[in-house]
Amino acid sequence: MNIHKNARLTPRGRERIVRQVESGQTPQAVAEAAGVCPRTVRKWVDRYRREGSAGLRDRSSRPHRLRQPTPQAVVETIERLRRQRWTGKQIAAEVGVSPATVSRVLRRLGLNKLSALEQEPVRRYEREHPGELIHLDIKKLGRIGSVGHRITGRYPGAINRHHGIGWEFVHVCIDDASRIAFVQVMPDQRKESTVAFLEAAVAYYASLAIKVQRVMTDNGSCYRSRAFRAALQTSRPAPDLPQALYAERFIQTSLREWAYARAYNTSDERNAELPRWLHRYNWHRPHGSIGSKPPISRLGLAGNNLLRLHS
Repeated sequence: MNIHKNARLTPRGRERIVRQVESGQTPQAVAEAAGVCPRTVRKWVDRYRREGSAGLRDRSSRPHRLRQPTPQAVVETIERLRRQRWTGKQIAAEVGVSPATVSRVLRRLGLNKLSALEQEPVRRYEREHPGELIHLDIKKLGRIGSVGHRITGRYPGAINRHHGIGWEFVHVCIDDASRIAFVQVMPDQRKESTVAFLEAAVAYYASLAIKVQRVMTDNGSCYRSRAFRAALQTSRPAPDLPQALYAERFIQTSLREWAYARAYNTSDERNAELPRWLHRYNWHRPHGSIGSKPPISRLGLAGNNLLRLHS
């Protein structure tokens, strides 16, 4: 309930009543002035003496202990029937409880809506050791000639827009086990750029004592080229079957926290921010899927090594 903080008989009004009684006025006189019964005045005075100012706050009217709580066996039966897509009234008639009880139990279980039954549990997979599998992907970004419509609000047909300024291609790589990422902005997504990025990624992970064993990509033509497969043979990782990529999720994070995080005046300004953001991502940013720790924590580095690599 949204009550004004200065309204009568809010915590402030109750404290005023208590102070009047403590100053020597009788509960009857204070009650008459406040427009409440003396029993209410004595209740707030007793609570204040037992708990202090905290005793004057609003509290739930729900009893601390239910005299006849719904038995656990009944709750389990309600859940089982609900997962068979029974309605609340059908469950109530079958179990022998009121529809209100069924509704309350289903709400507590998070099954009060049929849509909740259609949600599949999250399935996570994860390689055990860093380097066992890295994910590669590419994101195309428009080059920046000035602050764009995301900031200015200009509609697509507005004048003074930068037409034909071109594209940049963000090549990303993320390790399956540690979530350590490596990113480079390349002029295109051709096989030559893809091979150069793969070699740079393998070298970066090698600097962290990570030996890349397998590579996962999508079905992009640059990844199916002979040049890319030759680079895999040179770097010694094996190709893996295309499927859902961690890199796709990482791209969404990078767009939100780097590429579209603020207004950049030029593409060079945006690209200059990339190494700083990537450093925060790998070394400082908590990652939800690895226990809210930064990806670099999964390498198990000693303190001296950590300081050396961090500098």
